[in-house]
Amino acid sequence: MNLQSVIEAKSQAKALRASLAAQGTTITHARALELVAHQNGARDWNTLQAKLSRAEPQLFHLNDQVSGHYLGQAFTGRIVALSKVGANTQVSLQLNEPVDTVQFESFSNMRRHIRGMVGPNGRSPRKTSDGTPHLVIDIPSR
Repeated sequence: MNLQSVIEAKSQAKALRASLAAQGTTITHARALELVAHQNGARDWNTLQAKLSRAEPQLFHLNDQVSGHYLGQAFTGRIVALSKVGANTQVSLQLNEPVDTVQFESFSNMRRHIRGMVGPNGRSPRKTSDGTPHLVIDIPSR
């Protein structure tokens, strides 16, 4: 297998589809993924994706103890769910202590459980109005 990541496999499928379209042959994206899987010795796309996902280094693991900032508030907690979404990771965190997600003195919203998407740098692509990432998770050292 020459591919190193799921992203690389998907890019190869997209290029294959575009190349075939330029020659007058139209195929679906799903069919292009299956062809890429077969070209790389896998039974089907799901098998290739599983193989490549295991080979990719993971930033976070289930039950990791993590710390960081959510909406500007420092937290510590444990990862209770995660899934890869392209290059990003969707995480659910159970916080050790609740954090207040509102910055007004007259109102508060205490949260013990948060969900968010972080990129390979541990920072959320979504930002608050002042440009701060919604969620920042310190990368654990291994």
